Amino acid sequence: MQRVRKAVFPVAGLGTRMLPAAKTVAKEMLTVVDRPLIDHVVREARAAGIEQFIFVTGRGKGAMEDYFDHHVELEAALRDKKKTALLEALLGDLPKEGEISYVRQMAPHGLGHAVWCARHLVGDEPFAVLLPDMIMDATPGATAQAVAAFEATGGGNVVVVEPCPAGMAHQYGVVALEGANGRLNKMTGMVEKPAPGTEPSNLFISGRYVLNPEIFDILSEKERGAGGEIQLTDAMVKLMGSQAFYALEYEGVTYDCGDKLGWLRANVALALKHPELGAAARSMVEGLLKA
Repeated sequence: MQRVRKAVFPVAGLGTRMLPAAKTVAKEMLTVVDRPLIDHVVREARAAGIEQFIFVTGRGKGAMEDYFDHHVELEAALRDKKKTALLEALLGDLPKEGEISYVRQMAPHGLGHAVWCARHLVGDEPFAVLLPDMIMDATPGATAQAVAAFEATGGGNVVVVEPCPAGMAHQYGVVALEGANGRLNKMTGMVEKPAPGTEPSNLFISGRYVLNPEIFDILSEKERGAGGEIQLTDAMVKLMGSQAFYALEYEGVTYDCGDKLGWLRANVALALKHPELGAAARSMVEGLLKA
């Protein structure tokens, strides 16, 4: 069984739910407390042992590439002003040379198509997929939990899930389980946005996957699904005919930062937990609630 060393980040989306902000700022670069959303997600992947980070980009995403690179003028200014701690923190956040790769999606043909675009960089080994608009606050991280499940199942594909809010299953991709014993269960299927009352479980797919490379063979067929797009869930259902899939109900809290209220919620929640800003953030929030 090969170790999970690579992760794919589909970051080519337009972020229409975050307009008008996303008109000039890629949604992945919107700040959550003190760093861009994409940085939080990359840190989660790194903590899971990921060594190579593959970004599937599109037009208007240049700021993301700049963020994960040296800023020569800024570094020089901090050095000249003897702001050593800030400089060291800035340099400490940088990826190592060659850790990050970029591939262009070219056209918005769906999540499955975005993952397929990374096939040559992933190669013939298992890999993680992290949806960059989802912050998953957990210890250990959601990706680390998924990688551990992948290893525990002997290399079975893993889909991270969580309970749907009551009455909301019809808005999500919902998994069907062979049984329900603990947090890790074998899957028998997936249903995209099931009609109310027909959902096979109350668990929806929440933005983290560990997949085997055979998924690329199916995605290469470029079959269109819901919305006329190449859907990753459709490819997973096909692969389920020959490989085991497991649903992992991860332990943590998810913030959908592709949604305005979800993004605001993430900012407040993570600010309250911040080691330096937490106390002041709590005082500020309490003051606002009293106003």
